Amino acid sequence: MQPVLSEEAEVLVRFNEADPLGIVWHGNYIRYFEDGREAFGAKYRLRYLDIFAEGYTVPIVNVECNYKRPLRYGDRVLVETRYIPTEAAKIRFEYTLYNAATREVVCTGASVQVFLDKEADILQLTVPAFFAEWKKQWGVS
Repeated sequence: MQPVLSEEAEVLVRFNEADPLGIVWHGNYIRYFEDGREAFGAKYRLRYLDIFAEGYTVPIVNVECNYKRPLRYGDRVLVETRYIPTEAAKIRFEYTLYNAATREVVCTGASVQVFLDKEADILQLTVPAFFAEWKKQWGVS
């Protein structure tokens, strides 16, 4: 059984993320996913700059977001980010966002990133060597 690689990040809902009624604008949930990926990358040494140093960029090619409950200005959102192993040359994450005060699920989602050669902007069809080594190090495939 493979380990589940995950990380949690807590984010304060800022004033500029809410509409005039104080409800978080739907597009900001995707930003919270980004906060989760950043925290995950810092914990597991898979930050964007780490990947860039290996010669790749990792643009998002797919994202899904399923809204359950609203967040409001001043809330704290807990972002749980889970790495989902795949044999393909891509990085898949799943997310669960919670209202940090109530622990209610406010959103679930997922994202997929692919590897591009940073110089030629060419899609990589095979897993880059550094990423294969990263997966081996953490015991995921």
